[in-house]
Amino acid sequence: MPHIQQLDSHVADLIAAGEVVERPASVVKELVENAIDAGAGKLTVEIQHGGMTLIRVTDNGCGIAADEAPTAFLRHATSKLRTEYDLEAIGTLGFRGEALAAISAVSRMELLTRTADAPLGSALSLEAGVVVSREEAGCPQGTTMVVKDLFYNTPARLKFMKKDSAESAACFAMIQRLALSHPEVSIKFLRDGKQDLLTPGDGQLKSALYAVLGRDLALGFTPVKGSGEDMTVTGFVSLPTCCRGTRGYQHFFVNGRYVKSRTMMAALEEAYANQKMVGKFPGCVLHLTTRLNAVDVNVHPTKQEVKFGSDKKVFDAVYYAVKSTLEADRSRPSALADSPRLAPKAAQDTVPPHQTTFRTMTAEQFRKTADKPAPSLPLHDIAARPAQTAQPVRAATRVAPTVPERPVPTASTIQPEPKPAPAPTPSSVRTAVPDIPAKTTPPVEVAPETPRATTRVAPTVVEKEPVPTIPPVEPQTPIQPEPEETPWRMAGEVLNTYIIVEQGDKVLLIDKHAAHERMNFDRLKAAGYTPMVQTLLTPVVFTPPAEEGAALLAQLPLLERFGFEAEDFGGGALIVRTAPDDVDAAAIPDVLLELAGRLITCGTADPDSARDALLHTMACKAAIKGGQKNGEAELLKVVKAVMAGEVKYCPHGRPVAIELTRSQIEKRFGRA
Repeated sequence: MPHIQQLDSHVADLIAAGEVVERPASVVKELVENAIDAGAGKLTVEIQHGGMTLIRVTDNGCGIAADEAPTAFLRHATSKLRTEYDLEAIGTLGFRGEALAAISAVSRMELLTRTADAPLGSALSLEAGVVVSREEAGCPQGTTMVVKDLFYNTPARLKFMKKDSAESAACFAMIQRLALSHPEVSIKFLRDGKQDLLTPGDGQLKSALYAVLGRDLALGFTPVKGSGEDMTVTGFVSLPTCCRGTRGYQHFFVNGRYVKSRTMMAALEEAYANQKMVGKFPGCVLHLTTRLNAVDVNVHPTKQEVKFGSDKKVFDAVYYAVKSTLEADRSRPSALADSPRLAPKAAQDTVPPHQTTFRTMTAEQFRKTADKPAPSLPLHDIAARPAQTAQPVRAATRVAPTVPERPVPTASTIQPEPKPAPAPTPSSVRTAVPDIPAKTTPPVEVAPETPRATTRVAPTVVEKEPVPTIPPVEPQTPIQPEPEETPWRMAGEVLNTYIIVEQGDKVLLIDKHAAHERMNFDRLKAAGYTPMVQTLLTPVVFTPPAEEGAALLAQLPLLERFGFEAEDFGGGALIVRTAPDDVDAAAIPDVLLELAGRLITCGTADPDSARDALLHTMACKAAIKGGQKNGEAELLKVVKAVMAGEVKYCPHGRPVAIELTRSQIEKRFGRA
């Protein structure tokens, strides 16, 4: 039988190196993190041949004392931990004391370092983890690490390396993440003698974002800020119209450390529900700051996976911070093809050369033109609310009482009515108080009841009080006044699909079907997924395909909760006796067939998704159609909702309006 014996130290080092050093990008990550932990304000990373022949990292940090330099390359040697209690609150990027030992075991390394109080520095050379020379040397304060001939003594690992272009791309991606994680550090990246990246190191995340992603992509991001329950969320997220077909633009950081977190990714994408197009993913640079003992970073050799003390708190923090930012955004995509928000996919997914980027706009200019930060949304008071109630608060107040509208004016010019003076703010105000739009009808008061009852109750007209009534709310942030709206004019409709609206120096094209679909969806969702049910005078009988019919018959109780009372009519046919009042009788077969398709694909494991799927279908079928002629009153109702900011995206994520400025039009005609 085989005998048990202790491995040779060199073999043990190679095994340990295999866990830490996977490719050149792993070396870059460990060395740069050490430089940041050393307090570096500037550092330069240089690689050649994908990092296989040379990796050089130079920083201006605190340096290493001459007598401690050899110790730094021993296993489990570190300056960041002292006792077992330090493991409970790790605030540095490196802490295990294995990086330098692992890297030196599979390469030839050189060290040049000097501390601030030393007249001379120390130079050290190692080969396969063994010191071969050591001497004094003159050098500036800081540390320079040089790694040559990576994996020269481990051919088994060397044969798995990819082409130089692929390895250099991985190194560049790693540097980009590190630059976004620490905008206070100026990072220069040189690849085969060519500078690919230079960040200003001014501590502004928007500057690092601009330097890393380039001007076109950076302009498609909007700032995020939220706080609550020992957590803060800051950073930038892409606008719904700037989502990409990959998750490669999602960057998450926890206490300054780049991580891959399914919890944060799920929270981000859930915040974009019903706002982004299917198959598209939002981009982000999100920093989560929390207590050090609330997160465990020692769960993976690469330290890119962490474990949270409370996943729910993290989910709520990210979700509500991003959700509030998206709801506050009032921007619209540009109509021109050369706009960065509607640029061709190839142009969107390709980062332009940074030399051209810096000639186009400097980081200072970008900071001046960037959108103002979104208002901070405290999270501790709304984290307990279920996710599906984030939007209906706003929608319910807009659609609650239905009052007769005035006759539509013959003139097409619509001027916003003067707003009354705001009522005194009560001492108890909820975090997200919905805006009160200007009404063309007398203000109304509605008794507080359930969401469904609120939308159906007859309004009580207040004749003498001109100030709208503010419903009682919970204490937090004071009401934000609405910005003054520029007068707008509905100029007409083209192709029986798009409404033209003129507002100041801008022209808007509104997709009437997409906008009306979103209005229907918000109204249905605000009713608490309980639509008004109507009994059909003539029951609808139709014969669905066998698979769809079986799925519907298996979920008859679910259909009944949605307002459809159906049963087997024999011969594979279904008879429907009741339906929601928003669904026309002729559209019932299409609605049920689409719902059956979703049930077959997704099942009923997630009731909320099933309800949203049905609401999407109902809203679409009940919406006015493109190519259909509509009266001015119908079009005006849609335009008012869009111009008031109530409607921005259809339930499938498509924009409902695109914007064309005077300067863009004049440029097309050569007048600019």
